[in-house]
Amino acid sequence: MTGTTGATHGTTGGTSGAAHGPTGAIDPTGTPATASDATAPLHLAVALDGAGWHPAAWREEGARPGELLDAAYWADLVIEAERGLLDFVTFEDALGLQSAAFHLPDDRTDQVRGSMDAVLLAAHLAPLTQHIGLVPTTNVTHTEPFHVAIGIATLDHASRGRAGWRPQIASRAADAAHFGRRTTPQLTEGDVTDPESISQPLRALFAEGAEVVQAARLLWDSWEDGAEIRDAATGRFLDRDKVHHIDFRGANFSVKGPSITPRTPQGQPLVVSLAHATTPYEFAALSSDVVAITPHDRAGTAATLAQVAEAVERIGRDVSERPLRILADLIVLLDDEPGAAARRKSRLDEVAGAELTSDAEIFTGTPAELADLLLDRHSTGLDGFRLRPATLPHDLTAITRSLVPELQRRGAFRTEYASTTLRGHLGLARPASRYAKAG
Repeated sequence: MTGTTGATHGTTGGTSGAAHGPTGAIDPTGTPATASDATAPLHLAVALDGAGWHPAAWREEGARPGELLDAAYWADLVIEAERGLLDFVTFEDALGLQSAAFHLPDDRTDQVRGSMDAVLLAAHLAPLTQHIGLVPTTNVTHTEPFHVAIGIATLDHASRGRAGWRPQIASRAADAAHFGRRTTPQLTEGDVTDPESISQPLRALFAEGAEVVQAARLLWDSWEDGAEIRDAATGRFLDRDKVHHIDFRGANFSVKGPSITPRTPQGQPLVVSLAHATTPYEFAALSSDVVAITPHDRAGTAATLAQVAEAVERIGRDVSERPLRILADLIVLLDDEPGAAARRKSRLDEVAGAELTSDAEIFTGTPAELADLLLDRHSTGLDGFRLRPATLPHDLTAITRSLVPELQRRGAFRTEYASTTLRGHLGLARPASRYAKAG
């Protein structure tokens, strides 16, 4: 489940049969994959956030800061990502204004502040696109599970099977004041020194988040396929025997159900989480279809894959039945001229007044150099990458118009979409409703 609201560093954490060669970084025994199978699909996603992931991106030439709250700006970005045949895009969201601090609000006025609701934005973009997956972030600490579940289900209908969901806990205690119903742990400066230290005080929120995902999945299954008869001649619109109360009772809330939204094109929209530490790895193993990890080098990639595999084993997930796709996050600055991206980063750092730091590895270089890195890391067992463009639209177009063609020339990336659903892009089967009678 994704852990945090704002900030570039922190802990977070956040199914179904595969049809495309290796299942990715975890094989059916729960151990890290070691073979560098050149035939395994390489998956690419992009994480969109404001003017880009560098705090000074909004001041860069070519940026569009006056349009960040304009739906047309986001349409341009997502259509560009689809032009590059990417698997999906994610949209950041938060319950408080962005902050340079991980755990506290700030009063800075020199960085982008303000954003739109991610689910509503994705719903607007759905009819403007045809293939790319749309994965909004939503908070699960202060938002009712029923409302989240039907919002994502509605997005799946609107996109005809391209919806995902990135659940996020509220790791900033200040967010609770917007709702007035509860308090959450206030992280200290000592807590935010490393991902493991961050996640420990938040374990209860991760457990609650896992219950939210469980309830949402039950609600998505509460209408079986074929529950809507829609027979005007007989006057039967609904087969009541195919609509089920879920009667979910967890430690933190209960949901009776059923959903008000019929079963969606994917059956189960994809759950995507971001994870940096043991607790969010366990969340991903329990609840996610895709997990984004944040290693900083090749050795770190192998070590993190092993940690995810250990979490899968502890949880007892059968990845032959429920594959877990594993992507690595990278902040990218791309330019065709060697050295230009590094110089651009230095200029942005100077404008920002500090060197860029992040939970994810930061790459500066040419598209060909990035292709080398991606394919090398892919050989460790990663299924792919979620790239965070440092500046928009510059680094997004460098991905779609330079990196993707480079990967295609090497035979490492698709040349057309082979599926119309997000599950299909990732080689994940459409699951049957758990309430459907066998046979």
